[in-house]
Amino acid sequence: MKNKFLSKSRFSFAVDCPTKLFYTNKEDYPDISLEDTFLEALAKGGFQVGELARCYYAGGEMIEERDYKTSLSKTNELLKKKSVIIYEAAFQYKDLFVRTDILVKEENHISLIEVKSKSYNENEDSFFNKKGGISPSWEKYIYDVAFQKYVVSKAFPDFNVNAYLYLADKNSKSSVDGLNQKFFIKKTEESYKIIKKGDTTPDALGNKILILVNIDEVIDAVWNSSDNEDFLNFSFLDFIIFLSERYKADKRIITPLGKKCKSCEFILNEDETKNGKKSGFKECWEKVFKKYKDEKEDNLIYNIWNFRKPEVKFEEGVYFISQLDESTFEEKKKKTDEPGLSSKQRQKLQYEAVIGKQKKDYIDIDGLKNEMKTWKYPLHMIDFETSIIAIPFNKNRRPYELVAFQFSHHIIDKKGNIRHEGQYINVEPGKFPNFDFLRELKKQLEKDNGTIFRYAAHEKTVLSSIKRELDDISEDEFPGKDEYISWILEVTNGKRAMVDLCQLVKKYYYSPLMGGSNSLKAVLPAILNESNYIQNKYSKPIYGSKEIPSPNYEKMIWIEKDNNGVKDPYSLLPKLEYDLTDEETQLLFEGEEIAEGGAAMIAYNKMQFTEMSQTERDKLAYSLLKYCELDTFAMVLLWEYWNNKCL
Repeated sequence: MKNKFLSKSRFSFAVDCPTKLFYTNKEDYPDISLEDTFLEALAKGGFQVGELARCYYAGGEMIEERDYKTSLSKTNELLKKKSVIIYEAAFQYKDLFVRTDILVKEENHISLIEVKSKSYNENEDSFFNKKGGISPSWEKYIYDVAFQKYVVSKAFPDFNVNAYLYLADKNSKSSVDGLNQKFFIKKTEESYKIIKKGDTTPDALGNKILILVNIDEVIDAVWNSSDNEDFLNFSFLDFIIFLSERYKADKRIITPLGKKCKSCEFILNEDETKNGKKSGFKECWEKVFKKYKDEKEDNLIYNIWNFRKPEVKFEEGVYFISQLDESTFEEKKKKTDEPGLSSKQRQKLQYEAVIGKQKKDYIDIDGLKNEMKTWKYPLHMIDFETSIIAIPFNKNRRPYELVAFQFSHHIIDKKGNIRHEGQYINVEPGKFPNFDFLRELKKQLEKDNGTIFRYAAHEKTVLSSIKRELDDISEDEFPGKDEYISWILEVTNGKRAMVDLCQLVKKYYYSPLMGGSNSLKAVLPAILNESNYIQNKYSKPIYGSKEIPSPNYEKMIWIEKDNNGVKDPYSLLPKLEYDLTDEETQLLFEGEEIAEGGAAMIAYNKMQFTEMSQTERDKLAYSLLKYCELDTFAMVLLWEYWNNKCL
């Protein structure tokens, strides 16, 4: 009979939702999460941080084998040594199984070290909340190590076990250049691994940028807790036993339906289920959808924008938006006198769209006109692409600093003429681009006093982050830094503060085609399908011509239709190539990831941390320029739609 061990990954799944334990590790229930994939390795940097941690604990023995028996045997043999460092040590207690990132054994003492790609400030961060419970932002990490420590302690009861998190130190700075170029990601047939480049001895790595934090006290609090809602009101230890027994018996644990279902890893579309695969999500919701045969997943109430505590409605047997009534969205008094829709009013528009009462766009012409009166021409539309790199590029840089590697910039003049004014991209491996990014952005935007537009908070966050970096360096390192700091303050909070189009959408515009999303990726198809003006204009090859100049497109036709209406313009572009599986590609390109920078970040990280030819690098960079230009052009289209309505 195949072993049915409750591993730490399965335990983590079950903490999130115990029902998932039934679906995990079964071929007919595909898991669409990014765990242990090339995509996750590129996106989060955790693999590289793990390898860096091993370099800090040099001279250890790696347990390469993945089968239970061999890995356990090798671990047990190594633990006979008086002192030893083991990477991926394997432990079993009854039907529980864990592998530890780094294990240090000295005589009868074991240090269990879990490496996490999360930053930590010892002067600010706390694992406990104000009420004495575990802080929600740390729960999954603490529970993970608490489970590991339990298994290791039970497997070797004569050993004294101490548990640690090894985290990126917010207060540290790299003392060497090129640190992140010492760890490359390579895809193999079965998995992904880190290739070390050059000298990776502790001396060559300079100051440690990871901090070791003892969490025994926190784990004791978890072990001694009782009636914890996170553990189905079991104690932690009883919860482990309960899960282990159910997993071994292959019995489904029934848990309440809730908002957590929205991010379920076991959701499949109809085409996938037709191919013989099963959707865990659909099985959990089977009774509900049988009762409400005309409803669909998109109309579950947790899809209402900014809707608080949908679980309360679920407990009342109310699952779908159509089951609600108008009283749900009543408010005694609008909290502020600000113009535009309140949250409740906007939710009501979505509700009315679902029940068929609101079939057309809602647009507050007067509200938009008042906003437009405050704008100065020419109008500047900007969009940034960024990444957060785990291991710093250069000395004096910190781990997990935000890296701004690309922007796009469109201009609209007073006569309504549109042009792609400029762009910036840096994909050179190992180069920290933020200051060059800032110089070029300021150069393009300081030619006039026109209003600058962003979509959502990202651009303001990026510039504020770069300002903090300038605060931290001398005038010699960045001549004229005070002038740049003043400029950042002016365009983030001063007289020329950027206008957030997303906030204007929330206040003055709603389309039934947007559902519960306000992302630009949802707004763009809505305005294209609603506006005959835009359809007529951009069904002609004027973009990338003298009429609308563009550096990356030539006579592009943006309006193409199928049975569902106007196609999403992003679907007209060649997909960024990553050497991904079909499933990974689907995860990356479906939903809102492209508009929110997910695709660009992955592409940039691939150019930083994998081997590729210059031809491949140039091709990927050119694709990035096209995507980012479309991001700011989408903002232009939104302005055109509103401006045409307000004439």
